[in-house]
Amino acid sequence: MKKYLKLLRVEQWVKNLFVFLPLFFSGNITHYDLLLKSVFAFIIFSLVASSIYIINDYSDIESDRKHPEKKDRPLASGEISKSKAKIILVILLTLIFVLMFLSRDFLLDNLWKFASIVGFYFVMNLAYTFKLKHVAIVDVMIISIGFVLRVLAGGYATGILISQWAILLTFVLALVLAIGKRRGELINAQISGRTRKSLDGYNVQFADIALSISCALAIVCYLMFTLSPEVQQRFHPRVFYTVIFVVFAFLRYLQQTLVYNKTESPTKIIYKDRYIQVTLVLWLAAFLLQIYFKK
Repeated sequence: MKKYLKLLRVEQWVKNLFVFLPLFFSGNITHYDLLLKSVFAFIIFSLVASSIYIINDYSDIESDRKHPEKKDRPLASGEISKSKAKIILVILLTLIFVLMFLSRDFLLDNLWKFASIVGFYFVMNLAYTFKLKHVAIVDVMIISIGFVLRVLAGGYATGILISQWAILLTFVLALVLAIGKRRGELINAQISGRTRKSLDGYNVQFADIALSISCALAIVCYLMFTLSPEVQQRFHPRVFYTVIFVVFAFLRYLQQTLVYNKTESPTKIIYKDRYIQVTLVLWLAAFLLQIYFKK
């Protein structure tokens, strides 16, 4: 079972939690029907993401075998055969279509909007897998757009409107994660040799500058988000002070990356770094107080 979970990259499903952001920031997280719709969106995106991961690993078997870490992936290592991977892929795609069909009376008028986002996400990632991941800058932009699509899907599934600042913040935050990952690959490439064509369009100095700019943009976007009239009205004006946690988290991430030269992906750093984890918990608690306990 472990090798199949590894093939599906279940640990990466944490990225799909972005579909819950519209529900959380709207203050409707306790609304059972809306929560159920967000859970449905999370499941659909997780299944779609896993299907894309299988297609990606299938197409990259030979290159993954030359990579110091990716060589241990189930398809590259031979733990799972190509034929079994194809069967699992068909099962996932069938399950997605069945769930979408059964959700007609569940999502009502929002079904086609939600389905369009899911379809675009799938097609975009297919293009990324076979071609665009080898094009520098375009590759990280597509990853960022993928996170925006998750948020939009969460909004369409629940019928919650999403502010422009929230969309921009999501895009820039995802850009930080994507550039941070490329930087880690660049560091590893200096040791084991480059394993991704798009790395030819990057170097460590460019990645450091792009990462710093993206972090600064993310902080500014978050600041503008908290100061926007709709957010100030919906929550308490004190929500502005949560920017302290955001600034600390980004500075800590930059410290881990630029000072301690951590080459791990941003998601792995978040999983391991206690300072960032505590900061995220404090930020979440502060926002919960502002949203659900205004008085």
